[in-house]
Amino acid sequence: MKALRKLYYILSPKSRRITRQIFYLPIDLYETLTHKRNPMIPPRGKIFIGGGDFTAQGEHIKNMLTELAGLKPEHAIIDIGCGIGRTAVALTSYLDKSGRYEGFDIVKEGIDWCNRKISGRFPNFHFWHVDLKNDLYNLSTSQMAKDFTFPYGDGEFDCAVLTSVFTHMMPDDVDNYLGEIHRVLKPRGKCLATFFILTPESKSKMKGREFDFKYSFGNYSLMSRQVKEANVAFEKDFLYGLFKKNGLSAENVFYGYWPGNAPGKAKDFQDVVVLSKEK
Repeated sequence: MKALRKLYYILSPKSRRITRQIFYLPIDLYETLTHKRNPMIPPRGKIFIGGGDFTAQGEHIKNMLTELAGLKPEHAIIDIGCGIGRTAVALTSYLDKSGRYEGFDIVKEGIDWCNRKISGRFPNFHFWHVDLKNDLYNLSTSQMAKDFTFPYGDGEFDCAVLTSVFTHMMPDDVDNYLGEIHRVLKPRGKCLATFFILTPESKSKMKGREFDFKYSFGNYSLMSRQVKEANVAFEKDFLYGLFKKNGLSAENVFYGYWPGNAPGKAKDFQDVVVLSKEK
């Protein structure tokens, strides 16, 4: 698996997506011709986010949002790094007509699919492409996430969600996004976000495993020097300092099983943090 991952990182972001489309072309053609794929599920070759079953993962995120972050059907939610609509599809059956969904992502192909397949059926779901540099997903621009202002007004959202987003961002980018999350959340608004958090326990358990962040840069560590933003882990104290700096508090933390914890005792593969806007 590590060898395949290294080979994958040699490719450019666009080449990675093309390679995946070619690999899954036979099954995608079969499912299209036989109408065996739900039209609300993207072709496998177009799914550039994580692994696992697309629908099951979306339902899992929806359940975490409702159970851990208190998302209600009438709420307004912002999905930061919405990918190709995994969470959005799950929320179409949960948010009511008074609810609102806004999602943005740096991969245009995913946003185009969401606008074609979701927004046309659910007018309270909106998707936006933002052209930001990331060495895992987008090298076609010089615009940086650390300088990006979310295209929304102050206090618009009851809830924010970021799944496997901060795990692909450098510290300055995370700092800016946390500040923007605070700005766009309503008073007492919640944010559910996933991280790789470095603690003494996770550091001892991860050694020699697939997710071994062995390249340390002080407050953060990387799995790959070649593609820095492929996987990024943060020291717990540093991360909590960023929360406090940006007016957010960690209401709950559920450590994941990525470093070797038992899967059955964890909420998710990654560490799940529920943040609350302090004021």
